[in-house]
Amino acid sequence: METNDQIKEMVKQKYSEIALQDQDTNASSCCGSGGCSTEVYNIMSDEYTHLEGYNPEADLKLGCGLPTEFAKINSGDTVVDLGSGAGNDCFVARHETGELGKVIGIDFTESMINKARTNAEKLGFNNVEFRLGDIEKIPVTANVADVVVSNCVMNLVPDKPKAFKEMYRIMKTGGHFSISDIVLTGELPEKIKNAAEMYAGCVASAIKKGDYLKIIEDAGFKNIIIQKEKPIIIPTDILKNYLKDEEIAAYNADRNIIFSITVYAEKQENCSEPNCC
Repeated sequence: METNDQIKEMVKQKYSEIALQDQDTNASSCCGSGGCSTEVYNIMSDEYTHLEGYNPEADLKLGCGLPTEFAKINSGDTVVDLGSGAGNDCFVARHETGELGKVIGIDFTESMINKARTNAEKLGFNNVEFRLGDIEKIPVTANVADVVVSNCVMNLVPDKPKAFKEMYRIMKTGGHFSISDIVLTGELPEKIKNAAEMYAGCVASAIKKGDYLKIIEDAGFKNIIIQKEKPIIIPTDILKNYLKDEEIAAYNADRNIIFSITVYAEKQENCSEPNCC
């Protein structure tokens, strides 16, 4: 079993490789890093091209949903994107919040930050900022964000309760988040759980759906709503890298185990006394 630091280093190394690859290579792999499928598969990401603010150079096909589409971003909002990658969700959020708002992208991979900053400079966006930092210790002061978004990143964080508490800290009272992530409704085979490639692909790191929602509740968030849910089907040629034929047959007998969900929740006023709200 890897330690939290080992897991972080593994993920950082994998996503550093992704940041330096071309988009075709990223899109032709099961987890955006190349080489784990013999055909072109895009088993996680949703199509962004219909969203205003979308920038193809910032889309590395690493997401598992469209959190910015569901995030209820208003003009002038301050938006924080956790695990901002090359800036894709930040630029969509910037279209929604406009020139009067601000978007802050957080990523702990230096090569991703550099790529995102280059993309922002090309677009001439002065109100989109990218900061190097760990989601378990977000480099943002308290009560700053009107909206937090994140796309297939929170489940990569080893200490998920700490990460969600940090999200709660940086959010204004009355603020909310919309995040897309991978969760489980059953048990993954151990060989997939232990595969570094599948971990970086946001599959091996996933936890049970109920546990995930409980972490959000325990962090203090209210009005927790699942905005979208879809099954993630791992193609057989990818499974063959980890499982024997009989193991694949057993897995496929209950293949709706992995789901992408988009979750919404709010930071409401903390009322400890009657009528305080």
